[in-house]
Amino acid sequence: MNADFNKIKQSLLSKQYAPVYLIDGEEPYYLDMLTEIIEEKILSPAERDFNLIVLYGKDSTWADVVNACRRFPMFAEKQVVILKDAALLKDINELANYVEHPSPSTVFLIEHRFKKADGRGKLVKLAKEKGYYFTSEKLKDERVPEWIHAYGKEIGFAVGEKEAETLASYLGNDLQRIANEIEKVRINLPGETTLTEAHIKKYIGISRDYNIFEFPEALTKGDTERFYRMFNYFITSAKAAPMPLVIGSFYSHFNRLYVAHFMRGKSDKDAAAAMGTFPTRVRDIMAQAQLWPLEKVEYCLLLLGVYSTMSVGIKSSADGSELLKEMIGKMMG
Repeated sequence: MNADFNKIKQSLLSKQYAPVYLIDGEEPYYLDMLTEIIEEKILSPAERDFNLIVLYGKDSTWADVVNACRRFPMFAEKQVVILKDAALLKDINELANYVEHPSPSTVFLIEHRFKKADGRGKLVKLAKEKGYYFTSEKLKDERVPEWIHAYGKEIGFAVGEKEAETLASYLGNDLQRIANEIEKVRINLPGETTLTEAHIKKYIGISRDYNIFEFPEALTKGDTERFYRMFNYFITSAKAAPMPLVIGSFYSHFNRLYVAHFMRGKSDKDAAAAMGTFPTRVRDIMAQAQLWPLEKVEYCLLLLGVYSTMSVGIKSSADGSELLKEMIGKMMG
């Protein structure tokens, strides 16, 4: 999970309010959560009737926003002013004058979603000085399984590595969608504390038959029938296997095989820490490393570097399916 987000969340839930919060970025998951906390947790329901003001960048002027922030709360110690879609506010940098001298009785949230605020202007600098500035970055595809595992741990619903990879493969990096699907399982199974593949298949409708994170493992295990079934599916279903995600999946797997060659004789715990996996998977990975000599693993890692550049159009105009066929052919050659 995001450390900066957790810091702001904990301060809010501890009722340690700053006068200004500027939140921006392309990942709406964290922005929505912070907005919800500020909108619903600072004021009581009765206080919100008079002291919660929500404005929208498209329909407001900077003067409207400042005037709202300068008013005094009614029958409460604080008022909350939320500017949603702040990126659409004309002359947004005019808010800097208010942020420089904010009202102590106002909690002001500037929600600047889908893009970063201009870091060259005074607004961002002053937001950092007077309160909190938080950017919600879009999570890279290869980091999504790690995020899912951490999210499950945070909510007390264990998600193993395989299950996290299955979800990431089919749901992508839409964190809100992932959280919603996991919550769907929890609602249907209120007494359950662990997400299983059976739960994923029954309640989310996802099967591991064509899991891109298990694709490289089918290759290195020598599971020929399964590998070719997945290979044929991915070359005919480009959306299910974008090359950057394929390469990330293969790189993570071959990097573990590479490390495994140097961890023979070590404990499962030490080997797992070095490989970035779970202790329960160590012996399986070690067995695959025996089938793939170190020289071949090194060759595949170099090959992935080459195809990583080609997949973004450098020195190649081939589409993803053609690149995938070519890359797999060389790995198997």
